[in-house]
Order: sequence, then C-alpha cells, then structure tokens
Amino acid sequence: MAYDPTDLRSTLPSAAATATPERFSGSEHVRLRDLAPAEKTGDVATWYARGQNFVVGYSDIDGTATFTRSRQPDEYVVLLADDALAAVVDAPGEQVSARGRTMLVVPPGDSTVTVTGTGRVLRLLTTRSEDVATLAANADSYAEPHENIPPFEPWPQPLGGYRVRAYDLTVPPLANPAFRLYRCTTFMVNFIDPKQGPRDPSKLSPHKHDDFEQCSIVLAGEYTHHIRWPWTTDKAQWRADEHETVLAPAVTVIPPPSLHTSEAIGAGANHLIDVFSPPRFDFSAMEGWVFNAADYPAPDAR
Repeated sequence: MAYDPTDLRSTLPSAAATATPERFSGSEHVRLRDLAPAEKTGDVATWYARGQNFVVGYSDIDGTATFTRSRQPDEYVVLLADDALAAVVDAPGEQVSARGRTMLVVPPGDSTVTVTGTGRVLRLLTTRSEDVATLAANADSYAEPHENIPPFEPWPQPLGGYRVRAYDLTVPPLANPAFRLYRCTTFMVNFIDPKQGPRDPSKLSPHKHDDFEQCSIVLAGEYTHHIRWPWTTDKAQWRADEHETVLAPAVTVIPPPSLHTSEAIGAGANHLIDVFSPPRFDFSAMEGWVFNAADYPAPDAR
C-alpha cells in the first residue's frame, strides 16, 4: 500500500500475510446517468446497483418520496446527501425527524421513511433484501458469488437495542485523511466532503483489501478508478489494468485483492463516498476514527 507519511492511513494495522488467490472477480462500474431508472414516479427516480453483500438505491427527489419496508431483515441506511432535504422515519414506537445531510440508520422490521425537498437520497441495504437486490442494474453479475469474499456476517447489535439513529454528516471530519466514518451492524459509510478540481496526481493512494469489496459512489463530478490485479502462475486468470472514468452519478464496486485508487479529474466539484458491508475491522481498530463507535460495538478482534 502507498500512503503519504502524513496520511494516518499509513498507520493502519497491517493485515496478516495472506497468499495471493488464484482466481479473481472483476470490478463493477454502474453508470446510473446512462440507464433508465428502475423505478419512477412523479417526484422521484430511483436506480439500483449491487455488490456481493449490499445494494445501493440512488434516488433523485423533487417533491416527496416514501420508502416503506415490511419485515426488513436487518438494519439499513438512508443517506440524505443534500441540505435541501428533510426526512421523517416512522418505526414501531418511535418517530425521528432529520434535516440536511444526515445518515439515518433504520432498524429491522416495519418502517416508513418520508423524504421531502430536492436532492439525492441513497439507501444501503444488504442483499438479504432480495426484492431490491433483483432490481440492481448489475444483478446478473452476481448470479454466482464473487471470489475472495467471505460469507456476510452482521456486526453486534447496538447498545440499547435497535432504534432509529441519526448522524450529522456536516460535523468536522478527521484531519488527514479527511474521513467522516459511521457504522452500524450492516454498513460502514465514509462520507467525505466534496473537493474542488482534480486530485494531485502525485498524491494518489493505491492500496488493496484482501477479503472485502469497496463500493465507491460518485455523487458529483468525474473520477477515474485505477485498478490492478495480481499476477498468478496461471496466465489465464490475469486481468488487464483498468482506468475507468465515470461521471456522477455512478457506483463502482472494487473487488479484492486488486490494487486500486480513485482520482478526481473534474474541473469543478468532485464528490465520492465509500461504503463497506459489513464494516471494516481496520478502520474500526483506529482510536477515534469511527464517530459513532460508542453506539455500535465492534466484534472481538480478529
């Protein structure tokens, strides 16, 4: 991995040495702007993309949208990505309101999320929610499980039990890297702030993950995802390097154990956020990195 020494990711605990796998799965680049929405009403258009363990629902809203879940099997996340949005979450025995850029964690079971305003709403659900998994534009790619990803296991239940939780996505981020990390039992979200102009190409951060996918969601601007796979003894399994450019909105799923980094190249505002399902152990092990760690205990150290 290659991080600038001033980047706190350079202090991440090193993963135990693992043998290079013999087989790899490819990346997923779902360019939502090029697709017809999977669902459309007068006020909302929604697209879906998926990874091995998760589904991203991306909605453009201009008015009112209602998202209802019945017998939801696990926690899911609603991200209000714009200041002009407001939401009310109704779950048994409680009602929670939020306004502006917010991460909402919705408990299992029955719930209704009503969003009003103009902007973008993201929903993050595990693939245990089969009704939305089948709507993903790249669902066929996961007809067979992708390589090198262990079976999904949720993290421990939150302290005090399941309930609706709201987290402010405008609080100051970490200093370097400028991350804003939250987790629940099913997801970790890194809601990075938008950046202006291209990324300095002399300060990229190529790195890899041995056993989980990274979902990078481009909310604004233009990015090039640089991805490189290891070589093995079997040349038939080699994959060419990728330098895939995507325009917002787009969902990219980066597979293990590829070496990767994302480069903002747009002249204006560029905004990318990262999602992991389940949460990351390495980020969670860093003191003070996960802003709501007190609500969601981590499993025993691996």
